[in-house]
Amino acid sequence: MGKKITDKVTWVGKVDWELTYFHGHEYSTFKGSSYNSYLIRDEKTVLIDTVWLPYDKEFVNNLKRETDLKQIDYIICNHSEVDHSGALEELMREIPDTPIYCTANGAKILKGHYHKDWNFVTVKTGDTLDIGSSKLTFIEAPMLHWPDSMMTYMSGDNILFSNDAFGQHYATESLFNDRADNCELFDQAIKYYANILTPFSRFVTKKIEEVLSFNLPVNMICTSHGVIWKDNPVQIIEKYLEWADDYRENRITVIYDTMWESTRKMAEAMAKGISGADPSVTVKVINASKEDKNDIITDIFRSKAILVGSPTINNNLSHAIGGLLEMVKGLKFKNKKAAAFGSYGWSGESVKLLNERLRSAGFELVNDGIRSLWVPDEDEEERLINFGRDFAEALK
Repeated sequence: MGKKITDKVTWVGKVDWELTYFHGHEYSTFKGSSYNSYLIRDEKTVLIDTVWLPYDKEFVNNLKRETDLKQIDYIICNHSEVDHSGALEELMREIPDTPIYCTANGAKILKGHYHKDWNFVTVKTGDTLDIGSSKLTFIEAPMLHWPDSMMTYMSGDNILFSNDAFGQHYATESLFNDRADNCELFDQAIKYYANILTPFSRFVTKKIEEVLSFNLPVNMICTSHGVIWKDNPVQIIEKYLEWADDYRENRITVIYDTMWESTRKMAEAMAKGISGADPSVTVKVINASKEDKNDIITDIFRSKAILVGSPTINNNLSHAIGGLLEMVKGLKFKNKKAAAFGSYGWSGESVKLLNERLRSAGFELVNDGIRSLWVPDEDEEERLINFGRDFAEALK
């Protein structure tokens, strides 16, 4: 069943309460998600986006309850990724000649996904579509977060259909931000930004500045995932500008993996030292093999510095730490500092390897790191506490 947003706009998407992973298993979605599709009924009828492929038939059947499919004049595809376009093929079986408005890259990608030569109408920033009393204006947003991405602005109702920008993987039946649990909502919003949009932060800033320069009134931001920003929609724009500006809080995260608890003891001792040196700093200690990788990445995004530790295993790092740092490298974090630590028995390469990985990921190393042989005793624990204290002092 659709949900009325305004007199002209109805939400016709899908809330996916059961979704636990996204992008394969690259992104955890323990709060579920939604695939937001919107039906505009003016003098012309317009559908903006569809839903993910597993729900294609359900989507089309539900859409038939909202409108005669043959009355849909235009389809707008803001983004061709399959969580947005997955039901398009099923829909186009019913209305094969309906024009699909998208960017030039969007047409290429949709052809690559579905191998159909549909009636594509390619648009660029500033192009408009009159639909009656309202007008749709298209705004290209390449690399937010695919080359084909765009937004669509609807005059009259003053709605920005923002695509993936300003969204979050968060299932809610209430639809609007003022009716959601705001603690959960912003936790999922910053997780979404940290894990998906961080590499494109420079594009985020430029695109927001460009959109703001149009001086368009925005009453609502209708995202592709999660809530619709109805109450003070500017708040999420302000957050994005903050997050895009090499974001960091007064927070240090200690991340480790351990085989026989020695590296864990190192992590906890250094955390004591950090807290002792700077009681104002928030310190979090995380076992990378037990905690969710995307939540760890969110903690790194929020931190001004990290300590990363691994035992030496087969002259190398643990799988959990090595895999995490590969993900972190791709996210291109800026303005963050780090140091390495690790326990060992005979060879002890982990700290050297961690330093290389951290530098490669763009972190500024505060020092050369610290190693502990076998199991830390009281004297070694004191040395580790002092290391944590010195690390915190170096950040002041």
